[in-house]
Amino acid sequence: MGSLGPAGRGTWRVVGWSAATGLALAGVVVTAAGPWEGGQRAAERRAAADLPHHRQGRGQEGATRAAPRVLTPVGARQAPGGKGASELPLPTAKGMRRALGPLLDSPDLGTRRSLAVVDTTTGELVYGVRAKAPATPASTMKIATAVAALTVLGADHRIPTVVTTGSSAREIVLVGGGDPTLTALSTAGSDRPASLRELAGSTAAALRDRGVRSVRLRYDATAYSGPRHHPIGRGNENIAPVTALMVDEGRVDPRSTRHAPRVADPARDAAEAFADLLREEGVAVRGKPSPGRGAKASDAPLAEVRSQPLGTMVERALTTSDNDIAEALARQTALARNEPASFAGAGRAVTSVLEEAGLDVGGARIRDGSGLDREDELSAELLADLLALAASPEHPQLRSALTGLPVAGFTGTLEHRYTADRGGDADGADRAAEDTTGPGRSVSGAAGLVRAKTGTLTGVNTLAGTTVDADGRLLAFAFTASGTSDPDRATAALDRLAAALARCGCR
Repeated sequence: MGSLGPAGRGTWRVVGWSAATGLALAGVVVTAAGPWEGGQRAAERRAAADLPHHRQGRGQEGATRAAPRVLTPVGARQAPGGKGASELPLPTAKGMRRALGPLLDSPDLGTRRSLAVVDTTTGELVYGVRAKAPATPASTMKIATAVAALTVLGADHRIPTVVTTGSSAREIVLVGGGDPTLTALSTAGSDRPASLRELAGSTAAALRDRGVRSVRLRYDATAYSGPRHHPIGRGNENIAPVTALMVDEGRVDPRSTRHAPRVADPARDAAEAFADLLREEGVAVRGKPSPGRGAKASDAPLAEVRSQPLGTMVERALTTSDNDIAEALARQTALARNEPASFAGAGRAVTSVLEEAGLDVGGARIRDGSGLDREDELSAELLADLLALAASPEHPQLRSALTGLPVAGFTGTLEHRYTADRGGDADGADRAAEDTTGPGRSVSGAAGLVRAKTGTLTGVNTLAGTTVDADGRLLAFAFTASGTSDPDRATAALDRLAAALARCGCR
């Protein structure tokens, strides 16, 4: 049995092949990816248009199954033959064991491996191998972080960054609320990160209205507490010091997107950038910015900007395996649960939220939000149950935990995996933010059919996501491997498992 509470068992209804779960099939699956980056969806549609729509073979007969070309509205599409999700053939443990067992035994998966497959319609564990055993999740930890944050805050929540008065009318304080995507770059469009430039312009206008032309600037990052540096170590290019005030994720080059040098003090760097922008707006800023406390939260701010919706931030964190956003999501969860916004407080908050959602967190150990901490432990069954919960129509606020999952062969950290299906470069690299591996290996049979979060640490490889099997059943899965010696071969072995699940009716 799966690990969801009794109330959740046997009551779920998932409309097969519909956008309600953030899934579509074959090339069309990519159109559901999150809109976190301008032009991404259009580019994915063009790539999907080039993918043959009768790609997937099934069984020895080589029969094929087609995928719809256009993602229709929620509830508008039924499964093959007009059947509802609950009427489709249910895979069996025997069928799963026959299809997946030999692949799980691959020595490429190291010394410890586990597997869980959950049927999202019923919430039941269909097949598991050491499914409840705690394992290092690596970056699949972000799924737990995302589900917890969405549960307590909702997909529409936006993180504020405000400017308040200080100890006098000529002192202002830049107060960080914990938005790591606040940007000092010029941005355009309705769906864009919060702009430090916009905040400076609004602040300058408010000061002019008060007849103030010269100010002293302080900055307040006290919303977060505890150590700023992740246990992975100082100066690691995978993550910036975790503070409540930063711009462009603390990157030295704000336009960089992968491993990138980070500034030593993101809060001070943000304040200095803000001071420069105020000067461009005609406000004289005396001296250098220094730490300070803003006015009480009940006081009206001079100016304010808010982040993109939390759902959009979740999509970005999952698609690109963004560690800085993931740590921010964990701390926002802690703040919502009145826990200290620290690594420890966030871990307690995320754990308690998942437990209250009816998930079995026994044996789970959550030390961070990103999965960079090797002391993190989640079971494969818990990871699969998290995805099944997000697929439930009873929890629409969790949908971006699915729509943010990379699409095999097309987006994010799976863009260069499964590329043999679409005639792509079989030597592309897995772009996971925490990955340090060389060229990956291409596996055929699942491009566009699998959405999954990758996870890679030295000696650890994981994959957790969703797929629709050959009978149209929506399945959530999680595969973990520890003690691996060749990350490329381990990645390929995990991809073969996912591809086999996508091809299999497994009855």
